[in-house]
Amino acid sequence: MATAEHTPDYPPKSPPPPKRPLQPPRPETGLVGTARARMKVRNRRSANWCLEAAPWAAGKATEHVLRQLHEWGYREADQAAADLTGALVRTAVADGGRRVSVHLADQERQALVVALSHQPGLAVGDTAVLPELTGLGAVSCGTDTAEDGRRVWAVIDLR
Repeated sequence: MATAEHTPDYPPKSPPPPKRPLQPPRPETGLVGTARARMKVRNRRSANWCLEAAPWAAGKATEHVLRQLHEWGYREADQAAADLTGALVRTAVADGGRRVSVHLADQERQALVVALSHQPGLAVGDTAVLPELTGLGAVSCGTDTAEDGRRVWAVIDLR
């Protein structure tokens, strides 16, 4: 008797489906280091500008801030607003970043001017600028440093 080749009575096993492509890792959701509160401006007028971190940025920021304050009807504190804005922006430019953002908000005849340097990796915030800001007429001022750069701010009385 000749040996007959045996044929299976079930279909051959199909190959497994291809594996899913690797997905990039999910972003870290935990806060690393000391977190600072995000700046929120609500229920008041506000404006902001982004400028190149160059020596001329302080003058340009001062022009923007004064023009906006005039549009809002404030003309009494031009000198204090100009001096404080210039000092804030010069401080942010000195951090060595590529850009500086300036934020302005008003409430109850006071204006908040903030300059952010966008230069990561700075050491603990420099407080030497605070006496200068107070001497220029700031009602309140402050500085803090985080991963996205140094934030320097001052409140101006517009009366």
